[in-house]
Amino acid sequence: MYINSAYLNNSLIDFKDKSKPLVVGSCGTYHLFTRPKLPTYRPRGRLDFQILYIAAGKAHFYFNDEGIDTVVPAGNMVVYRPKEPQKYIYYGTDQTEVFWVHFTGSNVTNILRSYGIKDDIRVINMGTSLEYTRIFKQMIYELQRCQYDYKEMLALLLRQLFISIHRHLSMEHKIKNVYLDKEMELAIQYFNDNYNTEINIENYAASRGMSVSWFIRNFKQYTHTTPMQYIVSIRVTNAQMLLETTNYNVTEIGNIVGYDNPLYFSRIFKKQKGVSPSEYRTLLKK
Repeated sequence: MYINSAYLNNSLIDFKDKSKPLVVGSCGTYHLFTRPKLPTYRPRGRLDFQILYIAAGKAHFYFNDEGIDTVVPAGNMVVYRPKEPQKYIYYGTDQTEVFWVHFTGSNVTNILRSYGIKDDIRVINMGTSLEYTRIFKQMIYELQRCQYDYKEMLALLLRQLFISIHRHLSMEHKIKNVYLDKEMELAIQYFNDNYNTEINIENYAASRGMSVSWFIRNFKQYTHTTPMQYIVSIRVTNAQMLLETTNYNVTEIGNIVGYDNPLYFSRIFKKQKGVSPSEYRTLLKK
């Protein structure tokens, strides 16, 4: 069996801590392949919250007093809340690999809700991903090393996990279309790589075998903005950065981000930012 874990202040005792909104108390991983089984039984639960991620194999959970064995396969996360009875078993024959984190804080329930993890959610089907294991491994590393600001880093990593869960839960309410997702990601990448050149939306759509109306409609649904608005936003954002960090004049900056006409560039910039490029640079000097 492989085990790697870390505990805040090297204490195995569960605790409440309301000094901050979110506090990671412990985290770790088990990989069962030699021992016949590894049971956990906490009839009174714990004082803190817990998330377990089944990365490989499967685990057996007993969520009620009826003794029903709920088999949770790889790719699922299980959420336990304070004082909830906990009973689960890993078996060596299943080659189970599990990552876990215990956390507390003054605002945990509301934080979980804000990321779509409602009070009645117990098992979340996330799918297997190296990204989830990376987050857990990084938390273990941070809690073992205890470098500067490690508590804050632990809270940020845990929030990153929450964000991954939230994005997944949000996607469950949308019709997944592999072709559509791929095409929109390709368009975004193309616009980011070529924003400072002359991009014809009709020609781009035709090059991908799409009608321009279909492309614009689905791009807007995917990004909440039209293709041209997306390109303009990239141009203006990069122009803003150049105004702040370089000595290029307004005409030069306009050329760099894709505008040959300095007057048109100034008009577009003012529409987006409320001031012209020259006015913006003047404001920076005050």
